[in-house]
Parts: sequence; structure tokens; C-alpha cells
Amino acid sequence: MSAPISHIIFDVDGLLLDTEKLYTQITQGIVSKYGKNFTWAIKSRQMGKKETEASKIIIDELELPLTVEEYLALAHKEQEVLFPKVDFMPGAEKLVRHLHKHNIPIAIATGSSQHLMELKTRNHKDFFSLFLHSVISTDDPEVKHGKPAPDIFLVCAKRFKENPSPEKVLVFEDAPNGVDAAHAAGMKCVWVPHEEQDRDTHNHKCSLVLDSLEHFVPEQFGLPPFNFL
Repeated sequence: MSAPISHIIFDVDGLLLDTEKLYTQITQGIVSKYGKNFTWAIKSRQMGKKETEASKIIIDELELPLTVEEYLALAHKEQEVLFPKVDFMPGAEKLVRHLHKHNIPIAIATGSSQHLMELKTRNHKDFFSLFLHSVISTDDPEVKHGKPAPDIFLVCAKRFKENPSPEKVLVFEDAPNGVDAAHAAGMKCVWVPHEEQDRDTHNHKCSLVLDSLEHFVPEQFGLPPFNFL
């Protein structure tokens, strides 16, 4: 019998916040100036990675005449405008508030940077205060390697005061790189992939694959059920 879930780690982009379409919009706006197209095949490779790693994938794949620093300067200019307006993904707010209400330890593990997290969460401070801690891998010195390496989830689990063993941790992810990282960390994973993602590539590494967080049933993982009273 597998160990019961005691702690939960959430990714942010495309899982809790509807930022992935904004990333796509911003990226396409940049690469189109060079006659290039930002495809899903490229996006799926760079989702979940540290900001600098994700940018290098785009630059190399599309042969853009930009350094990582130049590319990020262009992207950040647009992000400053768009990210503070971002809203929740379906089911995200309900699930997180439910887990917090029942004293389930929850934390964040994202490939984002501190500055971008501040932009994205500016209008959702109350919601993000429910998490015990956040590992923001672009700026975290303990995270040596970004997703798909397991570093971010192992660091995040270690920072819970209980320091739970990996098999007791459940990870929620939307990106294939994140699923790989959770699997490599020895943790259970609920995958909520983008509609364009081929699910056959990673469903064997997950405990559950969902179309939306709205469809998550907590008691399937021994967690308190939603109370509709």
C-alpha cells in the first residue's frame, strides 16, 4: 500500500494562473519580428524551466539574433503590462482554499523569477498567502538544475517543517518538464496538460491526468472531500 499524501506542491504558470497564453502571446510577438513562428513543439520543451533556460531554447530553436539578456529585456517589457491582469485557472482557487482550510501543508514550486512572481500575484496576495513557502527556481541558489531535474521539488519538500519523504508528496503540474521532475523526485503527480499536449508522452509518469483542476476529487488521494454544505 502506498504512503498517504501528507503534503502538496503546486506549479503556478498554466496550473494556478492563466499565464501560459500570455507567455505565448508575448513570445510570438517577439519572434514574429524575425519572421519566425512560436510552435507548440517549442513551447512544450521550455514550459516549467528556469527563465533563462526557457529563453535559450527559443533563441536556439528559432535561430534568433538575440542574446538571452536581449530576449528577456523584450519579454519583460510586455510582461510588466500583461501579468498583473492575469486570472486564476478553473478550479485553482477552490482547491487551494479547500486544502488550506483543512490544514493540508501546501507550497509553490515554479521556474519563474521573483520579479515575475510579484507581477503575476500582485492582485492575488490573499490567495498566495495561503502557501507555506515558495521555491522560485530562477532566483533560488539551492535549485541547481531546473525542471525536468527533480531539484525544485526536493528543495520545496525539504522546506516543509516536517520534511516529508517524497512518496508522501503530491505535485500538481501542467508542463511535461514538471511531470518529469516530479517523477524523478519520487513523488506522485497530478497532471493537468494543455489541450494541445500529447498525453501519451507522460501519462505513465502520473498518478492522474485531468482536463482541469475542477475535476480533482481529493478523497482519491486520501484528502478531505469538498464540503458542499
